[in-house]
Amino acid sequence: MKQTISNKFFEGERPLFATNDIRLENVKFYPGESALKECKNVEAYKCEFMCKYPFWHNENALIEDCLFTVYSRAAIWYAKNIRMINSRVDAPKMFREIDGLYLENVKIPNAGETIWNCRDIKLRNVEARGGDYIFMNSANINIDGFYLQGNYSFQDAKNVIVRNAKLDSKDAFWKTENVTVYDSEINGEYLGWHSKNLKLVNCKISGTQPLCYCTNLILENCTLANDCDLCFEYSILEAVVNSNIVSIKNPAGGFITVNDVAEIIIDENCKNPGACNIRTNKRTCCAG
Repeated sequence: MKQTISNKFFEGERPLFATNDIRLENVKFYPGESALKECKNVEAYKCEFMCKYPFWHNENALIEDCLFTVYSRAAIWYAKNIRMINSRVDAPKMFREIDGLYLENVKIPNAGETIWNCRDIKLRNVEARGGDYIFMNSANINIDGFYLQGNYSFQDAKNVIVRNAKLDSKDAFWKTENVTVYDSEINGEYLGWHSKNLKLVNCKISGTQPLCYCTNLILENCTLANDCDLCFEYSILEAVVNSNIVSIKNPAGGFITVNDVAEIIIDENCKNPGACNIRTNKRTCCAG
């Protein structure tokens, strides 16, 4: 049975160090460091964190209706089985080296360098802004309901499923492996470069030079905006695009089905001219 601590405040260094099986209700943590370091089985309800590094090396934490202020930077690192629900995180550099992370109805307005080197991640109805490099080097990610504003997202991530998202993110999904995105909007330059096994289904895509240098790229029932030029350079792909495309450049193999293409560019740098079959409503041709 958990000990309950309610309507109190703590400050300084390590006030509850290595305390296990506790429930915190309406507790405030004033400036200090490592308030709950090395704890297990902690529940925090309607708490406010103004201290640095409060949840380092934790296991089995439930955090509900809580606020992490800008002063609680790097709050949850080196942890296992962290659940956060109905909370707000104003602090940067949140969530590092975590195995088992669940976020539901969470807002992260300062999400730079967040969720790095984490594994087994689930997000439900999460909003992240200023999220440059979010999810870097993370794996086994399942997302449903997500808004992201921040560049370089998902860099080097593996085994990712995203549903019902809006991603305003330059350089999203660089060097990823085994990523599928459903029913989402992706806005930003240089989408998915150097990715392996990237699949986009029912997605709206905008931004210059998308989806280049990809291996085993699949697009199903997607649309590309008018600023999507120089698409698919050196990519091997199977693409069904339900819109026009401004320009396609040097695709490496596979096929592209599209309403129409204003320009197909095959220049002297093309590695394998003619390897990609491009089919439109007006004509069928090889890239060469």
